[in-house]
Amino acid sequence: MNGPHILDHYRTQLADQISERGNELPDFNPLNISPWLAMSLMQKSIRRGREDLALRSAATLLKISPERLWRRLCITAYEDIGVADYEVVSLVTAALKGKRLRAEIGGEWAVASYLIGIMCEAIKCRAADDLAVVIDWHPDLENARLDFTFKPIPELLKLATGNGTLPERALAVWYAIGTDRCSSSVLRERRGDPQAVFDYLCEIGFPDTVVDIAREGFRKCNEVIAPFTVPLWREAQQFARHAEPDDIPEEEMIGEVPGWAYDMHVREGNQAMARFLETDCKTTRWVEANLPPNGRVKFMGGILFRVESGLVSNRLRWEVGDDLRRMAEYECPGLRHKKAAEIMNLLRRDLPMLNEARHNVAT
Repeated sequence: MNGPHILDHYRTQLADQISERGNELPDFNPLNISPWLAMSLMQKSIRRGREDLALRSAATLLKISPERLWRRLCITAYEDIGVADYEVVSLVTAALKGKRLRAEIGGEWAVASYLIGIMCEAIKCRAADDLAVVIDWHPDLENARLDFTFKPIPELLKLATGNGTLPERALAVWYAIGTDRCSSSVLRERRGDPQAVFDYLCEIGFPDTVVDIAREGFRKCNEVIAPFTVPLWREAQQFARHAEPDDIPEEEMIGEVPGWAYDMHVREGNQAMARFLETDCKTTRWVEANLPPNGRVKFMGGILFRVESGLVSNRLRWEVGDDLRRMAEYECPGLRHKKAAEIMNLLRRDLPMLNEARHNVAT
């Protein structure tokens, strides 16, 4: 099957599955929160398999900002599920054709609530996002980040499928896609050719289904994690895999929203982190001793993501995914492994104090 036929297949499959569910839909019960907090809550609820909270935040977005709902579902599928369940990723991608399609197969809430359910149940794999972090920040890629900048696209395509490490191959994909379209805080800006990248991946033998779903996902969300799922998919076929839950800290509710939704991606989360850093505890004493004043909130936001908001309820464990996670967590923050582990452990123990700051900001 080629691209349009592949997408039509999954749209038909989605319509059949929604029809089989019948007319009984979950309650449409939006929260009184901002769209930014709703997006944060929905994605993190899907990570944790919290369908109740994911549905309420999705209802919030459908009510006040539906375009943000569909784009965030797309990003979540590629960032948090990815190669762990490409069938679910394909169904989410198929639903993004437009409002007319969704009206034909049950309506906005019927489609959104069904997708939320299967995404919450799916095994999670955050390897594509970890891969993006490694490409941006890992010290071993310093020379490649500069060297690949000026290479012509045909050469980048050969590098993307050559004998380099997975991060080197994915770096070539990123530059070939174009950092003008998929920006990076580190990589230099250059134009790419996304069509040439996806066509080349098909030509050299990647499955059409995998490539064309990623192509459509990229077209809809414009995020580099979508094409990253193609090389990751091939890697995943070569290793034994199992799923197990992350060690998730105890949850504390702040009104109707759990504290873990207040992270660096929402204004209130950054305000809470700034207040927390003004308190006296082992974490803040470590920060005082090890970090310059500028950038502390941003740095600690990244650490918080690793110990709380980026955790999932049912993670795919496989060699490449585990390696990428280790590299992103311990080798990319600019700290030696021992220091990175130390601050993550300290912050995890001091989360109750951070939640106090979150309460103060939220109320």
